[in-house]
Amino acid sequence: MTLLDKLICSFDRAMHTVLGPATGERATPGNGVGGADLSVAEKRGAARLMRVNHSGEVCAQALYQGQALTARNPAIQQALQTAAREEVDHLAWCEARLEELDGSTSLLNPLWYGASFALGAASGLLGDRWNLAFLVETERQVEGHLQSHLERLPVADERTRAIVEQMKIDEAAHAETALGYGAAELPLPARVAMKLTSRLMTSTTYWV
Repeated sequence: MTLLDKLICSFDRAMHTVLGPATGERATPGNGVGGADLSVAEKRGAARLMRVNHSGEVCAQALYQGQALTARNPAIQQALQTAAREEVDHLAWCEARLEELDGSTSLLNPLWYGASFALGAASGLLGDRWNLAFLVETERQVEGHLQSHLERLPVADERTRAIVEQMKIDEAAHAETALGYGAAELPLPARVAMKLTSRLMTSTTYWV
């Protein structure tokens, strides 16, 4: 596949990701769980957390696509594309739960997608070990965010919790895959910069 073909595919994926709706391959976790009787405040809070999670998955799609575009090892390119397809499930799950909670996706998703795609492509240009290192750190931070959401979600909201718990499992698996391909360890300043950027995205998306 030529670079032009890859760019066209990347643009098509961007349109599907940002404009949606996403179509997942796996059933939404918690489908068999009855809906909890949440208060208005609990429902609103859960919807905002799921909006953050949805935007995080938009960023993940962009990151994986950018990384796959510039990765040099065909096996790593395939692994990144496979992970991106699995993350589509997360997009679909978040969208479905947002609708049930009468929530909405973030208006800033096009911005987050563009920024994440650029970061992913740039990390790929540094070489596969650093490309994968960036992926590992991203997944670790996402896993931490998801854990914090589990601590903030109402205990009775079993449907949302089931989605977040499965997403957390998948993110950890993606990090392990990247480590298996020989990911390096990002230096502390890079990890701190990523955490600060992530904090800006999540705090903004919670409200918009």
